[in-house]
Amino acid sequence: MVREKLLMLAVLASAAHGVLAQDATPTMTKIQTNGLISIGHRETSVPFSYVDSDNQVIGFSQDLCNKVIDAVKAKTKRSDLRIRFIPVTSQNRISLVQNGTVDLECGVTTNLAARQNQVAFSDTFFVATTRLLTRKDSGIKDFPDLAGKTVVTNQGTTSERILRKMNEEKKMNMQIISAKDYGEGRLTLETGRAVAYMMDDVLLAGARSLTAKPADWVLVGTPQSSEAYGFMLRKNDPEFKKVVDDAMQQVMKGKEINTMYDKWFMKPVPPKNLTFDFPMSDSLKKVYANPNDTAFE
Repeated sequence: MVREKLLMLAVLASAAHGVLAQDATPTMTKIQTNGLISIGHRETSVPFSYVDSDNQVIGFSQDLCNKVIDAVKAKTKRSDLRIRFIPVTSQNRISLVQNGTVDLECGVTTNLAARQNQVAFSDTFFVATTRLLTRKDSGIKDFPDLAGKTVVTNQGTTSERILRKMNEEKKMNMQIISAKDYGEGRLTLETGRAVAYMMDDVLLAGARSLTAKPADWVLVGTPQSSEAYGFMLRKNDPEFKKVVDDAMQQVMKGKEINTMYDKWFMKPVPPKNLTFDFPMSDSLKKVYANPNDTAFE
């Protein structure tokens, strides 16, 4: 029995060593060797990263991600590079990047100083603010109106942290529902289980476009934070980060970013072919003019 336990421990130690060795392998080397890049994506984050009716990953984030993939193909001289798409959630996205399952997470992740201890971020590609989505006739105009009400947000997000801190410090007696993703959050709101949905304004605009009657819903509330979106990759991998940032900067500093932005925020987008009518903000224009990976907090 003792020998069997020792053998099992040895096997587990060997497996752990293998994982660590794999984690230490530079991403570009791994991609070159395997002829494969693994991309993390969201399933319902319209218009950034979501799956269309043909089960294809589309969105603003994915269009930018495709530019990075092209750069990786050129750098590795692997025109036959295979792409593995892996759906991620707010709860598992960081761990999947850390353990090497995902090489690049191209979703809607906010670059936070705390998260930089766990993963690295590309240059910022979008700036959002956290607000509320609610029915026009709900009576909710701003965050103080949420006192004693039920609110939904997404689990593991900046919005959840802000909302819970607000609830505790201001003694608002809110009931907070933590949804697993935007689909669940929208359904919770639309079915009346919550009076408001707190998340990033542009993503709430996406959720509104998927409701049965988008005109019934409105974005309200004083912004509680500014969110800098970046792609996630493993820490201490400067070669891969340079490839990612260089590819993104080439798009963001040129005219192509305007075309790409208009496609997803100023023109009709699937699945309902509704227009977000979400003009590029001055803060985002500044980011594109001087790309950087600085967290906002």
